[in-house]
Amino acid sequence: MSDISFKFGKRVKEIRLKKDMSQGDLAKILGVHPTYISGIERGVRNMALRNIEKLAKALGVPIENLIR
Repeated sequence: MSDISFKFGKRVKEIRLKKDMSQGDLAKILGVHPTYISGIERGVRNMALRNIEKLAKALGVPIENLIR
């Protein structure tokens, strides 16, 4: 698992929890399976840039908030 994937996933989870969203809630908005969200948050899945943009919109945050 790469450092950047782990940090990205940790940040996604942090923001999702602050928004009081479950993995299922986020998955539904993005049209993916909750296990996909789990993989992202654990740092074992990589997302395409377009999907990162969709994820940021679903969480209501700028992309920069996901990658800092």
